[in-house]
Parts: sequence; C-alpha cells; structure tokens
Amino acid sequence: MSRAVAVLRPEPGNAATVARVEAAGLTAIRLPLFDVRAVDWTVPDPDRFDALILTSANAPRLAGPGLDALVRLPVFAVGPATAAAARTRGLTIAATGDGDGAEIVATLTERGFTRALLLGGRERRVHAGGVVAEAITVYASDPLPMDPAGIASLAGAVALLHSARAAERLASLVGDARASIRLAAISDAVAAGAGPGWAGVAAAAMPDDASLVALARRLAD
Repeated sequence: MSRAVAVLRPEPGNAATVARVEAAGLTAIRLPLFDVRAVDWTVPDPDRFDALILTSANAPRLAGPGLDALVRLPVFAVGPATAAAARTRGLTIAATGDGDGAEIVATLTERGFTRALLLGGRERRVHAGGVVAEAITVYASDPLPMDPAGIASLAGAVALLHSARAAERLASLVGDARASIRLAAISDAVAAGAGPGWAGVAAAAMPDDASLVALARRLAD
C-alpha cells in the first residue's frame, strides 16, 4: 500500500500540487503550513539597478502593479516556477537557478552585475549586501494554526517540501513522528533545512513541481 503524500505549500500552489499528486494515483493530505499575502511596498527608481532578483514565484504574483515599473530589468529567478511567474508579468528572464538564492547571487556576480534589486518575502535567506543593492519585501508568509489531527495524519506519509522554511516548520511540528515520515524536497538546500532523523530524504532531479511529485511517487511505494 502506498504512503499518502502531504502537500504543505501555501495556496494557490497547494491546490495545484494536490491535483498533480492525485493525478499520479496517490492519496493527498492537504495541509498548508503558511498563508501568503501581499505587503505594501514602494517602488524604487529603476535606474538605480541593473538586474532584478526574484526568490519565489510569490514575488511576481503578489507584487502588484508596482512591478510594471521594473520591467526593463533582466530577471534572475531562483527556479523554473519563479521564472514562469515572472514571464506572466511581462518580465525578461536572464537566468534561472536551481532553487538556491545564493547560487543566483553568485551568477549575478559572475556575469558582471553590480546593483541588483531583490523582491522577496518578509522572511528570506538573501539580504542586501554585495551585488544585492537593495532588498524589498513584497509578500509575507504567516504560519497557519495547526490542528493536532492534521499533524498526526503525517505519520507514515511522504511530505513535500517546497521551501526551507516549510522544512523547518515541519520539523518543529512532528516531533518523534519524523522517524516514520519520508521527505521529498524541491532542492538539496531545502532538504537540509529539515534536519536529521527522518525515514528518508531525497531531493527532486529538477526544482519544479512535476519533478517533486515524481519523486514523491517513488518514495510512496
């Protein structure tokens, strides 16, 4: 009997991943850990920057009309989902990373950019400094209250991890049940955020939802 697959990412991505999990013939546990919302922000002068860093698909999705003023800046996106969301806003992608913000910053430096603007979440792992001339919060991820029954349902499941923050929160919630839970992470960096003690941990071959669900299908057997 296959393990159930827990989808922990916020909406609207949660519903999309649940549909993908169920299309793969697996039972999905729908348990978003965070609620994502837009945050008011002030658009800086685009002429101060030579590139735009987007560390999550939530940034272009929730940045609002202010993003239009930055459309001329080449975008460095942390992963395919972020790049796709940026394209829907009319932005031009210069590079797409593997889900690691530090790797994107290194790419900017290697390519000679010196004054990048970062649009990201309130809690983020890349901050202003060096090639990142300024970092602005355009969305926030607030922890959702967890029903004990929902947490208990994770025992023996495969948990999908789309972010290091989700990995850290999951680890704080499940206690000793982690020994029965297998983790499918969207990248090695996200997997590392969960810490040790799980029944199994693996990272997707590519940092996208389809690869993550394919990995979960293997781990569920």
